[in-house]
Amino acid sequence: MKITVIGFWGGYPAPNGATSAYLVEKDDFSLLIDVGSGALSKLQNYKSVSELDAVILSHYHHDHVADIGVLQYARLVQFYVDGKDKVLPIYGHREDQSGFKSLTHQFTKGIAYDPTKSLKIGPFSITFLKTKHPVPCYGMRITDGENVMVYTADTSYQEEWIDFAKHADLLISDCNFYAEQNGSGAGHMTSTEGATIAERANVKELILSHLPQYGDNLQLVHEAKEYYKGYVQLAKEGMIWAAKS
Repeated sequence: MKITVIGFWGGYPAPNGATSAYLVEKDDFSLLIDVGSGALSKLQNYKSVSELDAVILSHYHHDHVADIGVLQYARLVQFYVDGKDKVLPIYGHREDQSGFKSLTHQFTKGIAYDPTKSLKIGPFSITFLKTKHPVPCYGMRITDGENVMVYTADTSYQEEWIDFAKHADLLISDCNFYAEQNGSGAGHMTSTEGATIAERANVKELILSHLPQYGDNLQLVHEAKEYYKGYVQLAKEGMIWAAKS
């Protein structure tokens, strides 16, 4: 399993950045998790749009789906260029009917996932946890049979994350707030809350993502290290996490 961070800002992209998007690859299969603002431009530094095999969405807030329409146009343009009419599956939940309907276009098809069941996409098996967020949102536990990655998507702290993330090789955690702040009302976590999950779940590595555009982001790492003994780092564009062989 190989994971490339495409976008990592929360709410809106910082200059020359992008919001939430993560590329997960295994055996020549490419799955994009969330498609935030600026994500399609950044994605093309690492993967051609035509090489995507599937997309999955945590929820329909703009900083996670803003570039879905742009992706649909890209697939349409590519059809006119090379004549390939492969339809790209985009998986999302049905709890926002308007958001779900927007996933289907000429060369993309919205496919509903059932968050109470495991979902198989290519080489990956995905289970879901409903997060604490102002709109329906689902975190994901993704395994290729050998390694496990957990993506919290957008969430405030909840105890359920401990079992859900248990013994994961990697946790990508919402970190929209600094330790002294309270993100629960906004449906986001602080650096120490994400680190607490990582420590209690015995996670091997922690990446802090969905970052704030203000303050010194390195402070988030220092705060997290007070609660988590493992390896922790800030998300950044192009960061690659690869499973240890």
